[in-house]
Amino acid sequence: MFSGFMVNAWMIGTIVAIVAGVVGFFVVLRGAAFPAHAIPNGAFAGAAGANLLGVNPLLGLGVFSLGAALGIGRLARRGRADAVTALALVMMLALGAAFLSQSTEYEPEIFSLLFGEILGVSRAQIVPVAALGLVCVVTVGLLYRRLLLTSIAPDIAAAQGLRPELINTVFLIVIACATTMTVPVVGALLIFTLMIGPPAAARTVTDRAEVAIALSVLLALLTIWAALACSYTTNWPVGFYVSVLSAGWFALGRGYAAGRRAFSRSTRTRSALRLGV
Repeated sequence: MFSGFMVNAWMIGTIVAIVAGVVGFFVVLRGAAFPAHAIPNGAFAGAAGANLLGVNPLLGLGVFSLGAALGIGRLARRGRADAVTALALVMMLALGAAFLSQSTEYEPEIFSLLFGEILGVSRAQIVPVAALGLVCVVTVGLLYRRLLLTSIAPDIAAAQGLRPELINTVFLIVIACATTMTVPVVGALLIFTLMIGPPAAARTVTDRAEVAIALSVLLALLTIWAALACSYTTNWPVGFYVSVLSAGWFALGRGYAAGRRAFSRSTRTRSALRLGV
């Protein structure tokens, strides 16, 4: 489990989990789950187009991810963000279908971009993934206070001279960057789960941003590590375990939050009864 090709899987899975935990927290906080879903799925068209042209699918993936982020960010300023995101997703999926229809054969590499191929990651892929991951984390760190303020109180942020629309566009670019590095690892259909499940669970446990980010990263790490171990043992897809565990964390978080609210109400009721006596 810790030798040969599995070493690369553990290393790159750890990098992906850290990035997904940090970026995913703000995806959940800003209510940007739909763009976080649309960008990696729509960018699949870029990989299909690159494959048709005979170039590296990662190049097409990056171009379409960035284009989707900029397009959604700009057009959403003038209309409903959900409608713009949906239309961008449908358009890129249509392009992907068109590109695939022109291919003479179905490439396994394209399939892996949809569902991930973390167990097939080579040592050469680790450095670019780590570099893009570092860019994402550093950018979020530099924009941390601005992201928090524009997420929680965009009107106050605008009154203080910030530009929420610009911050939103920059954050969408961060999502595009994270998509480019993580799709080849966990797939376009599964990175969304990793960026939403653990951060959403962390948000149900605490209201403190720093604690929630740390918990989000921890849960994402546990998800990837457990998924790799289970996949190695059972020979089931890694993506299956990523999805199940991510959903499980959220269910546990909701259960914990419900239990905490019930305990708080019970405590207040007992205190009121004692004061009444």
